[in-house]
Amino acid sequence: MKVFISGLPRCGKTTLIKELIKNYDGSISGFITEEIRNKTRKGFKIKDVKTGEEGILASVDLKEGPKVGKYFVNIEDIEKIGITSLKRDASLYFIDEIGAMELKSRKFEKVLETLLSSNKNIIATLHRNYVNKYKKYGEVFWLTRENWNEIFEKIRSRIK
Repeated sequence: MKVFISGLPRCGKTTLIKELIKNYDGSISGFITEEIRNKTRKGFKIKDVKTGEEGILASVDLKEGPKVGKYFVNIEDIEKIGITSLKRDASLYFIDEIGAMELKSRKFEKVLETLLSSNKNIIATLHRNYVNKYKKYGEVFWLTRENWNEIFEKIRSRIK
């Protein structure tokens, strides 16, 4: 089973992933990304869903690395946390998200492609600009605030 959740910004993709993690009893791995805010968005952190280890995915305060918009991407933490979480054995992988920042790491992209080509179970949020590239691997759900509960229940019933 491979499920992708896409949608416009702030539609609840990360919240959906967090709720699915809470509702799953098996072994998990993967990562979530969350905003770093101080009145305004300063960047994003990356957090291993199994170990809780956190790092910086991207930030306006970093001074080097590839840029996505106003953010400098931290390749080191993507590879340390993201790749490590995808190489660990689990019954279900949660990936939040597959987008421009994460894909700045070629190593990450290769590990992701290997995982997606495997028979492993994956639930991932997918930046809307990458739907066409990754939809061949699984089913894509378009999330909105209006259909959030419906999509949550559909995916939750699949992972029970």
